[in-house]
Amino acid sequence: MDSMLHTLSICQSEFISIGVQDPRLQKDDLWHTHVDYEICLETNSMCFRKKSSCVRRRYSEFVWLRHSLEQNALIMELPKLPPWNPFFSLKNAEQVAQRIKGFQEFLESVLQRPFLLSDSRLHLFLQSDLSVSRMSRCARGQTRYTVAEAIQRSSSGDISGLEDKATCDSDTESSCSSGLGLSGEALSSSWGPDRPRAVQPSSELLPTLIAP
Repeated sequence: MDSMLHTLSICQSEFISIGVQDPRLQKDDLWHTHVDYEICLETNSMCFRKKSSCVRRRYSEFVWLRHSLEQNALIMELPKLPPWNPFFSLKNAEQVAQRIKGFQEFLESVLQRPFLLSDSRLHLFLQSDLSVSRMSRCARGQTRYTVAEAIQRSSSGDISGLEDKATCDSDTESSCSSGLGLSGEALSSSWGPDRPRAVQPSSELLPTLIAP
């Protein structure tokens, strides 16, 4: 972890440090790319299973997280995300700084609301490498692995060895305990496909479209 982390005081003895940094261009296919960001967390809070973690998330995954938390927030007003810009470019330093600042402020605001810290989808977003569809199913208890196992194994890559339980519908698995926090209401799997594997950006790429 480095000085990019912003520390939030939960109480006199507990803290959560969160940092959004290192935007990278990732290639989905020949014509499409997206930008993702590293989210690093350090904490001594009992709310978190891992005390130190780093994951990469893209804009559409932040949108999924906010929508998911909104279902549990009841009358609580959630912070806004930075607006989506179809002309966003990593070469525009001002655009990059504004988006990172928006993500940072969003996460800081969420982490200062104790009620939201019990939502397992927040923990999966911050401390697992699961895609949106797998996070949704895991939080509902519809995967072979629990939330705790997903978080513990993601950084080591072991989660890929835990196959989802298959049924007649490949997108639905038999239930098991989520292992951490509240699972919340069922979410549609249409929020997006599994995240593509990261590749290093190349200056020789053909003109591409940047997706959320």
